[in-house]
Amino acid sequence: MSSAKPPKGRNRFGLPNLGLGVGLRTVHFGHILARHPKVDWFEIISENFMDSGGRPSYVLDQICERYRVVMHGVSLSIGSTDPLDREYLRKLRALADRTKAVWVSDHLCWTGVAHRNMHDLLPIPYTPESLRHVIERVKIVQDVLERPIALENPSTYVEFAGSTLSECEFLRRVAEEADCGLLLDVNNVYVSSFNHGFDPVAYVESIPHDRVVQYHLAGHTDCGTHLLDTHSAHVVDPVWKLYELTHRLSGGRATLLEWDDEIPSFGVVHAEVQKAREHMGQALRRAGAIEEVVVAPR
Repeated sequence: MSSAKPPKGRNRFGLPNLGLGVGLRTVHFGHILARHPKVDWFEIISENFMDSGGRPSYVLDQICERYRVVMHGVSLSIGSTDPLDREYLRKLRALADRTKAVWVSDHLCWTGVAHRNMHDLLPIPYTPESLRHVIERVKIVQDVLERPIALENPSTYVEFAGSTLSECEFLRRVAEEADCGLLLDVNNVYVSSFNHGFDPVAYVESIPHDRVVQYHLAGHTDCGTHLLDTHSAHVVDPVWKLYELTHRLSGGRATLLEWDDEIPSFGVVHAEVQKAREHMGQALRRAGAIEEVVVAPR
């Protein structure tokens, strides 16, 4: 790939800005199939469909006929010391081919060890050794999938005392040295900044925005001493402000609203992500520019 930086508003992979999307959840299957809501795109949790038949498989096929789809995984375990699961990668690629997924993403974390999945997104130490380890594994994954992947910044609650790199520096170097994309979860930046005491604005400003292909927005739970990334509420104002900054710096990326606990009606979820349009406008007004969000055609 060329090392030339792409124009503002485009990512280095040439992946499209899909507009505003919603995470596909089972509680909304009936509504989506019956109403065909005007949604720009859907994000699916990869593992929910890799081995599924019956109704989930039928619903997915119906949705893929009408909407653009991207895949978001929770079990790649890119930071684990276990060997990469080749059977998992085979199924991941097959699902991407079947759905014609515009891109595939997962998290900068580990999820298990000794071939046991703990079903949690666990933090990794940010050291030169783990950096080399993750870069090598990302390259292998992209070779198997024959497409770039996007790694998401995690929400974290503990840090390793032995870390010698900041999370944003680690993420930047992985993206650049493994030549992969980034999924910038704006809520996770805010949650982790509160929990660990770093500056969320400096974090966002340091991200290589030409490698960001997607944003996540979500609500969280304020426990007073710390924040939990529960995806169970509306997006809070400070997260919207960070989103405005990221939009201004990147020129706009596909934006997805996650709501995974205490899930309300589809209309409420869809209305929440639609709020992003106003914040895009705020970002552009602050930048002294007027633009329209370009949604890639199907």
